[in-house]
Amino acid sequence: MKDARQAKDFAPIAAVDTAMPVTGLTEAEARLRLAKGGANEMPEPVQRSMLRLAGELISEPMVLLLLACGAIYMVLGDWQEAMMLQGFVFVVLGISFVQRHRSEQSIRALRDLASPRAMAERDGKLINILASELVVGDLIVLSEGDRVPADVQLISVSNLSIDESMLSGEALPVMKQCAVRNAQTSQPSSQPSEPESIPESAQYSDQSRSYAYAGTMVTSGTARALVVATGTQSALGRIGLSLAGIAPALTPVQQETAQVVKYAAMTGLALATALTILYWMTSGDWLHSVLAGLTLAIAVLPEELPLVLSLFLGLGAWRLAREQVLTRQISAVELLGAATVLCVDKTGTLTTNHMTVRRLWSFVAAYDANQAATQAATQLAIAPLQEELHGILEYAVLASHRRPFDPMELAIAEAGQRLLSGTEHLHSDWDLVEDYPLAPDMLAMSRVWQSPDRRELMIASKGAPEAIVDLCHFDAAQVDAVMRQVLAMARDGLRVLGVACATFPNGELPDKQHDFHFSFLGLIGLEDPVRADVPQAIRDCQAAGIRVVMLTGDHPATAVSIAKQAGLNTESGVISGSELAEMDEEILALRLPASHIYCRVQPEQKLRLVRAFQAAGEVVAMTGDGVNDAPALRAADIGVAMGARGTEVAREAAAIVLLRDDFSSLLTAVRYGRRVFANLRKAIVFVIAVHVPIVGLSIIPVLMGWPMVLMPVHILFLQLIIDPACSIAFEAQPLDTDAMTQPPRPKTQKLFDRFVLMRGLWQGFGLMGLLLLVYGVTRSVLPIDAQRDQLARTLSFVVLVLANLALIYVNLSWSRGVGRSIKRLNFPFVCIVIASLVALGLALYVPALTRLFAFTEPTPVMLLIAMAVAGLSLIWFELIKNLRVHYLVESQQGAREGYSDSKPA
Repeated sequence: MKDARQAKDFAPIAAVDTAMPVTGLTEAEARLRLAKGGANEMPEPVQRSMLRLAGELISEPMVLLLLACGAIYMVLGDWQEAMMLQGFVFVVLGISFVQRHRSEQSIRALRDLASPRAMAERDGKLINILASELVVGDLIVLSEGDRVPADVQLISVSNLSIDESMLSGEALPVMKQCAVRNAQTSQPSSQPSEPESIPESAQYSDQSRSYAYAGTMVTSGTARALVVATGTQSALGRIGLSLAGIAPALTPVQQETAQVVKYAAMTGLALATALTILYWMTSGDWLHSVLAGLTLAIAVLPEELPLVLSLFLGLGAWRLAREQVLTRQISAVELLGAATVLCVDKTGTLTTNHMTVRRLWSFVAAYDANQAATQAATQLAIAPLQEELHGILEYAVLASHRRPFDPMELAIAEAGQRLLSGTEHLHSDWDLVEDYPLAPDMLAMSRVWQSPDRRELMIASKGAPEAIVDLCHFDAAQVDAVMRQVLAMARDGLRVLGVACATFPNGELPDKQHDFHFSFLGLIGLEDPVRADVPQAIRDCQAAGIRVVMLTGDHPATAVSIAKQAGLNTESGVISGSELAEMDEEILALRLPASHIYCRVQPEQKLRLVRAFQAAGEVVAMTGDGVNDAPALRAADIGVAMGARGTEVAREAAAIVLLRDDFSSLLTAVRYGRRVFANLRKAIVFVIAVHVPIVGLSIIPVLMGWPMVLMPVHILFLQLIIDPACSIAFEAQPLDTDAMTQPPRPKTQKLFDRFVLMRGLWQGFGLMGLLLLVYGVTRSVLPIDAQRDQLARTLSFVVLVLANLALIYVNLSWSRGVGRSIKRLNFPFVCIVIASLVALGLALYVPALTRLFAFTEPTPVMLLIAMAVAGLSLIWFELIKNLRVHYLVESQQGAREGYSDSKPA
């Protein structure tokens, strides 16, 4: 009997089916159907040519601006600066190329997942073929560990369980039954005709037990099946098609920056042209007119903006990678800071996706793993399992496979090794004689063992509690007592199994489990535990104003239990998938604000919920790890995939991947997102403020009839301060300590809002006034000679450089004053100060450079005057910062209140 059982366990064909068609397809018929229906795979996306893609990318405003700046520098003869900009063009093109191919990568991931190999019967023989060659009507064999290659109807099964969590969200494997159950009454058919595909009503429901779906995993047993849908007609294929219809949109920051750059470029070119014409008309010197116009164009064109945005996001992605958070869509970094709703999948996201034994219960004793762990921590010793409970775990192990693949059997085996190690209750020397698998009419499995020291056979059984009490022939009172305990354990989110044992004399075994005289041992409760970091992470989310919503395919009782353990709000109850299906959009919009738990949801319902939250004005971050999560991950503002356990499809569809599967990593990502946006605004204020005096010194002296103050070489020198300051010093500034206790920024808040523009303009105009005053006064007090204009230019430029450093320093922190900010200077800023002062010193005191800059070596008195004026500028910058803080608080509070008022009541 033992040998027969092993053959039935591991032989791919033997004795698993008597109710199947006699033979599969012939090779000729398979080729015809393959030609007619196409390969069993997702269609290859249309590949755009490199020339076409390059044309699309080069036509973007940011790239055109950079190319124009590079051309201007070439005209000026500064090839080094021109080459630097041309190199940055390639960086932008590379980033855009990766983003454009994001949807194609998602489709390719589905293609790879849907194309394993398959054991198919052709011409009466079982052969191993590529899954892409399967056609409707093929007969295939499924075994433990196989990935189902197509949607199939089960013809014959033996103890078959399939993990469908990738499609349905259910944490536990689904026990399958065959479509043709009675082998004695079924008449074998000849070669099969093309069967119908799986009806929509059968998918993800109890009716689907006689079907298996492409991409799911066989966790135990064997089966023969008839292929009924392949490629895009399968459940997996339809998800792939839904992905193809969702295009990622540019973030608000990207759209804003593109518009600002475009308008600034147009304005700059218009001003430069006007200045060139005016200078030429008044002076008649066309060469200097062109030079003045080009200088103004270089001063006005904000080439720092695309540089700032790209490098901020790139450095943010690099910092996140160091925290084991992979950023696949770089623009998602800044958008994370605005997230208001986090939709999370239960299995694998809130929970570990690893079953464990939580409770044991009998009529005389009980055990709870959590209580035992607490006791062990208090007493510094492991609490032993009570003797009265040994039998439950002992026979639960015996009723499981010795090499378990099923998550529940793995959990039972682990608990047995942990709690029964060193006792006589683990029987590695017992021999398996026979087993009785689960069946639709008996949801319990029994295994028959022979011990070396006993003549009678030992039978261990486990299964659904109602099946076990039926095997034990309990009376009504006993059944009621057991089922009350089952209900109590189920309310705590536990998967409950009953365990029983029996003995039988050596001899011919009965045909049915019912013929044994079982004794009830007790109940075993298993759970997929909540990740240890999840409760604190959810509390941090709530403190940061981020609402957490759980979407799961599990039973309502399980969903509520997990939600309570995780710290989610359960007061508003649960909305099930069936309720959701009956709601129209208006009712759903009314229910959204108070609902935090959605159970029994199907993949398309997750997508609907994400879009409903977005329609309500929320910025949605969606986490998940399965194929069923991919459309919602793609449609969400920020899709976050759990990388270690997640499927490749989920990773490719998401913008963020948590490589460590650590839920708290998501808070780290949000923190960096807020930091990126806050520091971006500081950098933009600096860019605006620093360009105002540069533009003013390029225009006003010309209008006043003075010599040019700034020439292209001066502006290029300033770039040595501006570019590193924007891309490094501001990006490296730490987030304010209270930033994660503040609500998310309003979705309507813009990067270039009134606050940013007014602060930058006021700081810039104040500095411009000081510089014009210095230049004008210097020219008026010095005698008229060849050195006067050079001395005025030198003094003004020294003040401008020092004031730029002061401008960076003041804007590094908007919540701290000058005195407190000095304690938190970041290292890049210190390096910029040192490098700028050294470069300025070289320009002032190295004769060749002094001539290039049209400077005169300053006297100590001039340097003291420059430092004093720079000090005045610092006071002005700080005054503007303090005057605008109150406005900032009021404007942000008003925006949030308006945003909240816009949500459904």
